[in-house]
Amino acid sequence: MFALVDCNNFYASCEKLFRPDLKDTPVVVLSNNDGCIVARSKEVKEFDMPMAAPFFKHKKFLESKGTAFFSSNYALYGDISNRVVEVLGQFSPVVEQYSIDEAFIDLSGVEISELSEWSEELVRTVFAWVGINVSVGIAETKTLAKIANHRAKKNKMPATILINNSDISKELSNINLTDIWGISGNLERKLNRYNIWSPLDLKDADPFMLRKKIGIVVERTSRELSGEVCLELEQVEKRKNIRVSRSFGTVTSDYAELEQATATFAARACEKLRKQKSLANGLYLFLRTNKHADLEYYSASSATGFIVPTNSSFDIVSEAQKLLAKVYRPGFLFQKVGVMLLDLVGEGAHQQQDIFGITKDITNKTKLMKTIDKINREMGRGSLKLASQGLEQRGWKLRAEYLSPRYTTSWDDIPKIK
Repeated sequence: MFALVDCNNFYASCEKLFRPDLKDTPVVVLSNNDGCIVARSKEVKEFDMPMAAPFFKHKKFLESKGTAFFSSNYALYGDISNRVVEVLGQFSPVVEQYSIDEAFIDLSGVEISELSEWSEELVRTVFAWVGINVSVGIAETKTLAKIANHRAKKNKMPATILINNSDISKELSNINLTDIWGISGNLERKLNRYNIWSPLDLKDADPFMLRKKIGIVVERTSRELSGEVCLELEQVEKRKNIRVSRSFGTVTSDYAELEQATATFAARACEKLRKQKSLANGLYLFLRTNKHADLEYYSASSATGFIVPTNSSFDIVSEAQKLLAKVYRPGFLFQKVGVMLLDLVGEGAHQQQDIFGITKDITNKTKLMKTIDKINREMGRGSLKLASQGLEQRGWKLRAEYLSPRYTTSWDDIPKIK
């Protein structure tokens, strides 16, 4: 048995957590540069406000409804997410954090007769200890647990247990193919060609035909809908590429600012690389102006490979800045720069040694990177960083007009009780 725990309206709930005055107030959270609406409280959803809607188009309407606006506060959301996962660890030794607001739990050892009480206790405990409301979906596979969770949210219930065959068939008849985990619009069209129109059709389809005609992923989904476990907990594939890019708050032609942004994004990509215990064999960088502006458009990119794979911020940032020098052109107002780490391999993967002795200092660099990462985890991101990242973000900094305090991760932002 698996449980999927999903935090309700997570970003908006985090913003309300330290603002009791907003308990029943409509809240929206905005994307980078305050461009689009990426999260809505339950009050905003009642306005039929679409997800990813451009903020400027709906700002006046939302203001008329007394809505509170917030720029994305990833430091706050990440920390609250970690606290929720820690609480879930009290209910099972095996927890897989699937996303910032979702986690799967292994229910081995929990009797079926105890599932209802178990889930209710989990919901109460997370709210009491963290202050976040969650919904729970329980089923025999991860795919069915996702569906059960969706049903719990739709029916505004704290938990749904989906283990009865008739209940499963009824639920699969009442939802769309694209409501199934991993089924996109393109896959839906492919399935339609083989007379598969609903999740129930997909459940009853011949899995061998699905593998031959569409692929193993859809075959596994079909088997999971039938109650056969194909996706174990912690069976999460490492990313093959890691990309970090941002649109700037204001356009810039300043090369020093672009260098600083490039160094910052490359260093962040390296942090993600080390977190999944991987090494990069190559690096790609792109630079572009705003193609929607009434100015000449310029876009360029460049790539390089490493003699030996690395996850060292020193090496990768240095190469990223060399690539920037190749593609930069003076006289243009740039809106975006991004880096992508390519052809990732595991830290333990066997690699051919180079003949120039470059691998000699890999061990020392690895130890240094681990030390820096540890300090930044304990003291806060950016406590230690490369000089090329700059002491503070300059003109390329994201626009975040409505940013809330980092209540739980910054000493300066700790709430004060008067």
